Amino acid sequence: MSWLHRAACRDVDPEIFFPIATPDTEAGEAAVAQAKQVCGGCSVRSRCLDKAIESREPYGVWGGESESTRSKLLSGARGRTS
Repeated sequence: MSWLHRAACRDVDPEIFFPIATPDTEAGEAAVAQAKQVCGGCSVRSRCLDKAIESREPYGVWGGESESTRSKLLSGARGRTS
């Protein structure tokens, strides 16, 4: 996983990517936006997102996408293979 060493989040507090605020609230959206901002300029963002989807990470922001977005991506992928 050498791509992890190039991640923009490498030196950022991991709590930013695992917000405790309730999703779909103003505080929750602000917390996710903060994490997505870090991911926005990351050179390995797509690798991170692929890994999160592949391993079905249930929590946090990975590759600039929230739990709910990754769930939707997974559902879409399952629908296309059925």
